[in-house]
Amino acid sequence: MERYYQPEIETASREQITQWQNERLVKQVKHVWDNVPYYRKKMEAAGVTPEDIKSVEDLHKLPFLSKADLREAYPYGLLATPLKNCVRIQSTSGTTGKRVVAFYTQEDIDLWEECCARAIVAAGGTNEDVCQVCYGYGLFTGGPGLNGGSHKVGCMTLPMSSGNTDRQIQFMMDLDATILCCTPSYAAYIGESLAEKGYKPEDNKLKAGIFGAEPWTEEMRQEIEKSLGIKAYDIYGLTETSGPGVSFECEEQTGMHINEDHFYAEIIDPETGEVLPDGTKGELVFTSLDKKGFPLLRYRTKDICILSRKKCSCGRTHVKMTKPLGRSDDMMIIRGVNVFPSQIETVLLKEGYPPNYQIVVDRVKNTDTFDIYVECTPERFSDKVSEMQASEKELAMAMRAMLGINPKIHLVAPKTIERSEGKAVRVIDKRKLH
Repeated sequence: MERYYQPEIETASREQITQWQNERLVKQVKHVWDNVPYYRKKMEAAGVTPEDIKSVEDLHKLPFLSKADLREAYPYGLLATPLKNCVRIQSTSGTTGKRVVAFYTQEDIDLWEECCARAIVAAGGTNEDVCQVCYGYGLFTGGPGLNGGSHKVGCMTLPMSSGNTDRQIQFMMDLDATILCCTPSYAAYIGESLAEKGYKPEDNKLKAGIFGAEPWTEEMRQEIEKSLGIKAYDIYGLTETSGPGVSFECEEQTGMHINEDHFYAEIIDPETGEVLPDGTKGELVFTSLDKKGFPLLRYRTKDICILSRKKCSCGRTHVKMTKPLGRSDDMMIIRGVNVFPSQIETVLLKEGYPPNYQIVVDRVKNTDTFDIYVECTPERFSDKVSEMQASEKELAMAMRAMLGINPKIHLVAPKTIERSEGKAVRVIDKRKLH
């Protein structure tokens, strides 16, 4: 069975793909120049005008956009269409509390949902499937993206959102769910919970899972496939570019096909910004070719990966990217949430603690643990356990408000966190993610 949602696009010739990209890029640069003063200023500073961009070969002349630009331009500075044309926002947490807000026209949503539909069909989905979406709904892009993609394919959609595992299992078993969409760590947890309830992998009707939003290893994939009796597919995306569905795995499972008709990918040297050839490891940069509401040109993702144009047995002709192999910044992804040490520092200083802390992340039974050790000032340190516990609870609540995730706080005596001569070791990540 051929697994394509839009075969004429997904298996198009390289010449055709390049032609689409060239036409769309030229149009997009003009659209951004005319409608986004913030980016036009950056182009002027770089000495570039829309006339200089005739094809993707000229893309390297354009300036980069980074998360810092998104924070600076928040909320409307990168909007490229009148607000009345936008029908939705999605958002992700920013590094210092300022959120990244992305705007969508109806056309943007349709294109994004088509990308997610391609991922579902690549995993074997058809209009006879029951697709259970347990990514978070709301501002997070996971739930709305896969929900819309599932509708486009014509699957019966279970919009479960995350959490409430007993209910997830009840619906999965009662309604014979065949495709599961969630974070890999939650998929592993569902597998464990099913086993604890006495179910064997063959008792459920699942055949495939589409898992993303956090890093996961090949070992974890095999574990999930075994516990749920499915084939597990990776999906990648960023709120800044639309959400999940920027790229997705096919049955070959050797990297994710980038939807190149909508997103142009480059790999750059994170230090110099120089564009690197295919097959070289570097930082992934995306340009939205046809997004109208919030189009980003040369957006630095900070994800390190490799692009490959090796012929794929699935017949798709779009370039593949590896799973992200790390980051060129200090962001961590914990239980699907982006966490920056700078956010933690912001909270500590606001709550009157010194910025001497250490973050320890681990993965126990396929679930991320998140501990923050914080030094007290001599005035705040107390021998009374109850006092210290109350302070820990208070700080944990402040952290949750900033991060959207619960860390376990450990207040420790002054001067007990090791000082280093060079760069302070703020993060100890014990998860084996590669």
